[in-house]
Amino acid sequence: MKRRILLTAAAAAPLTNGILMTEDAQAASDTLLMELKYGTVTIKLRPDLAPLASQRMVVLTQQGFYDGCQFFRVIPGFVAQTGDRTNTGTQGSDLPNLPAEFTNDASFLTGAVGMARTSDPNSANSQFYICLAPATFLDGQYTLCGQVTAGMDAVLKIKAGVGQSGAVTDPDSIIKMTVAA
Repeated sequence: MKRRILLTAAAAAPLTNGILMTEDAQAASDTLLMELKYGTVTIKLRPDLAPLASQRMVVLTQQGFYDGCQFFRVIPGFVAQTGDRTNTGTQGSDLPNLPAEFTNDASFLTGAVGMARTSDPNSANSQFYICLAPATFLDGQYTLCGQVTAGMDAVLKIKAGVGQSGAVTDPDSIIKMTVAA
């Protein structure tokens, strides 16, 4: 149990290359660049709403975890989901799951970035989605951790899935995701 607590604390701490980050360095890492075949998408993280989820996205981005991840679930007018290295929607990273960071201080509008989870509110890990349209019914029930500030036109070109599951045949992928300098 003690080891799990330490791992959870370590996963939540603001780190870069294994070194604790200063507040200034943390602020500089609050923007992610996601390269798609349609263009670059800029995501401004929201550590003010979801510090643990925001930091997790930074850590996984620095590790190259998201590079090559497919958008395996894309529901037109709702979300484009990615962040599972197996591209099945069933896996996360090797890091421990995150506690829920739900808020009613912001809404899931077009371009909002949220953490995907199972029915367990404390199961967010690495998967995230981008809202393709307003989805305010998610407010207070899912962790809102970022906002697309540029490149939403590229997000809207991601190949859509079919049916209620939004399963995508031959899905588009993240080419590379980086932390803005």
